[in-house]
Amino acid sequence: MPSNDARILLQTVVPTAAVGAVAVVIGGLVVGGKGALGAVVGAAVAIAFMGIGLVALQKTAKQLPHLFQGMGLLLYVTQLLLLFGFLALFKGTDLFDFKVFAFTLLATTVVWIAAQARSYLKAKILYVEPSSSEADKPKKTGPST
Repeated sequence: MPSNDARILLQTVVPTAAVGAVAVVIGGLVVGGKGALGAVVGAAVAIAFMGIGLVALQKTAKQLPHLFQGMGLLLYVTQLLLLFGFLALFKGTDLFDFKVFAFTLLATTVVWIAAQARSYLKAKILYVEPSSSEADKPKKTGPST
């Protein structure tokens, strides 16, 4: 993974994990052990889904740059649908507190998207590849007056 991609991934994972840790503490204090477990599962699901999506988006940008914007839109819609599917799947669970899970999933997803947008805005990504060789420069043609 190129250093710029790794930097963007790090700048999105760290704030998301921090919000997940805060949610674990709050869930543990308010609800107890099941609340803390729900927050851990919610944060883990959000980080996994969004991380996989970011890696897929970066690979698409490298290989098929003309599909980048469409792929980004499709990716976010797919991620949201899958997260709603997880909410529906775990709605009646007794393994952990569902409300803490849902709120943690929502909070970490929002933080991930905000951190990702911020890291892309601050990144100095070239959108034109500069050529460094003299052979690539256009030669003068025609009369010079």
